Amino acid sequence: MSRYPFARIDLAALKHNLQQVRTYAPHSKVMSVIKADAYGHGVIKIAEALDQSDAFAVARLKEALQLRQHGFEQSITIFEGVSSIEEWRLAAELGFSPVLHQQQQLDMLLAAQIQQPLPFIWLMLETGMHRLGLADQSIQQIIDQLEQRKDLVEQLGLMSHFANSDLLNDVRNQQQLAVMQKLAASSGLAVCMANSAAIVSLPESHYDWVRPGLMLYGASPFADKSGADLGLMPVMQMVSKLIATQQLQPGDEVGYGGQWTADRAMRMGVVSIGYGDGYSRHLSNTGEIFIRGQRVPVIGRVSMDTICVNLQECPQAQLDDEVIIWGNDVLPVERLAEKAGTIPYELLCCVTPRVNREYKHG
Repeated sequence: MSRYPFARIDLAALKHNLQQVRTYAPHSKVMSVIKADAYGHGVIKIAEALDQSDAFAVARLKEALQLRQHGFEQSITIFEGVSSIEEWRLAAELGFSPVLHQQQQLDMLLAAQIQQPLPFIWLMLETGMHRLGLADQSIQQIIDQLEQRKDLVEQLGLMSHFANSDLLNDVRNQQQLAVMQKLAASSGLAVCMANSAAIVSLPESHYDWVRPGLMLYGASPFADKSGADLGLMPVMQMVSKLIATQQLQPGDEVGYGGQWTADRAMRMGVVSIGYGDGYSRHLSNTGEIFIRGQRVPVIGRVSMDTICVNLQECPQAQLDDEVIIWGNDVLPVERLAEKAGTIPYELLCCVTPRVNREYKHG
């Protein structure tokens, strides 16, 4: 049975990237972000490899439950928090650290009857992203309310999220920092604000905790830098193979809609990868693959199961040759993301379950 396409996951590279985070932020604890199935890498194996993290972070309660069910005992932050009294009780029972970002969540917590206090709650501060967060004017009152309720929560912290930390020297980053700095100083609470981009570019945002996501997986959050530029190693290498070749004649149209036409006699190849595997249709007529030591272009529309490639400049390519879809020095995921008009987060997270993950150590 063919193993292609598959994602080769390098756990040694993952560990290296965690160490790079500690190099960038040597005085902060590390909350490793493993939401969305660890950005498509497979959350259980990734969590096992990241066991030296000080905590994990996920987006939703369901993701936190999966980790507990697999025996992970680390502190787990839930970015979206919880949405009912029953979920507050469950979070307390399992020792989760939800983010509180809405007054309604606070009202439910204050009304809850729980057997044991939550170990930690993060108060999400609105500093300028205008997505999830509590107004800075209301935070101190909430802190006062919860600090009087040791039966509900043992410790509190402040959290916020940068909207533009991937834009170097953007004045809005300093504006967000100023809001956090004021409240951090007055409250004395632990602070977590720096995502991957801020870990690299805004050392003043490191505070007590940093929360790396994309950089753990070896990709850069900056449009003009690669993961290698930041001292990171790619964790996922997407791999497939050449399953067919044929000779085209001038005027032959390739793929659905005939959006690419041969202008000469030429050799074309078919690779077993498509949008059903998470390969973006936005890479139609613009993507590249790596075969026999060189990049060759994708031609025609991306199909559900296959892409077509121009082998005119790679005459040595043969049936069953292994193909790198992304994830080496020549074809990093950042390059494919740029060609697709998106970000590497999306390409990694969109790899579907039918693509097997194969784990290795170096």
